[in-house]
Amino acid sequence: METFENLVRAEFAPKHTYLNTASNGLLPARTVTAVQQAVRMRAEGVPLGPLYEDVEAARACFARLAGVPAERVATGASVAEYGALIAASLPAGAEVLTAEADFASLVNPFHERGDLKVRAVPLERLAESVRPGTALVAVSSAQSADGRLADLPAVREAARRHGARTYVDASQSAGWLPLDGDADDFVAAVGFKWLLGPHGAAFFVAPPDFGGLTPLLAGWVAGEVPWDSCYGPVREHAHSARRFDISPSLFSHAGLRASLELVEEIGVDVVHAHDVGLADRFRAGLAELGHAPVPAPGSAIVSVPGLGHRQDELSRAGIQVSDRAGNLRAAFHLYNTAADVDRLLDALKA
Repeated sequence: METFENLVRAEFAPKHTYLNTASNGLLPARTVTAVQQAVRMRAEGVPLGPLYEDVEAARACFARLAGVPAERVATGASVAEYGALIAASLPAGAEVLTAEADFASLVNPFHERGDLKVRAVPLERLAESVRPGTALVAVSSAQSADGRLADLPAVREAARRHGARTYVDASQSAGWLPLDGDADDFVAAVGFKWLLGPHGAAFFVAPPDFGGLTPLLAGWVAGEVPWDSCYGPVREHAHSARRFDISPSLFSHAGLRASLELVEEIGVDVVHAHDVGLADRFRAGLAELGHAPVPAPGSAIVSVPGLGHRQDELSRAGIQVSDRAGNLRAAFHLYNTAADVDRLLDALKA
């Protein structure tokens, strides 16, 4: 069996110090090859059946990472479309509880309804803020802006106690933080960050009974027999969560299949230990420099208040990080090393 280091070295060769996975993950070599092959198939006019097989293989791989049957996984383009389906299922006046300043793709569909009561509270108060009448708690497992982790066990317990459902956006954690897709009512995640896939693909875990969702976006691929559902209304929706699919971006799923297979081959537990270890090394170095990051223990994302203005300077020096609301955000993933951490710390000394 190949070692972690050998696998990573074979797949990644970044030209710069790349610490920005919270924005976009790097593509493994195998993923680049898979996308190129998919494009070539389109150019040559050969049958595209293998690309539809990639969609199902990617679905099955994500399902294994999430610990749920593939029949409970839908695939589309964005978490926002799944939030919209959930929002559409709620009765007028229902209360949706969210964390303050959570990512727009998660919270915006509930605001767009116009007739829901959307209440935002500080992340650390989310569980205690669930109350009688709360219909849904929607939260990112890891906050995009600063990497803080939601206390999901506490949120789930409070939601159960008050009869509310939970919806988790795992876009900033799936791939480095173990995912329990069976613990929440709804889970969504994009594939282009920590799962290392191309843009244009996302996953959704629905409950076994579909949670009262209507497949409002259903096209031909949402039929039980897709090729028999091409004309007129879909007469029979898929008996699985595929009823919530939209027509797949075949190039994206071809690449994402390869990326997910790499994550699965390495193992999320191994990636987690590696990523958090580097983030902790960065936190320790920041303390020595007199900087205090936003408290986010156990996270692979580190956000440093007041240093966001240095993002352009660091980029010119070949160090890729983000500026989020004035904070410098660094995100550590499997292709990063201790040398990357130390290079960023050395740059911040200047």
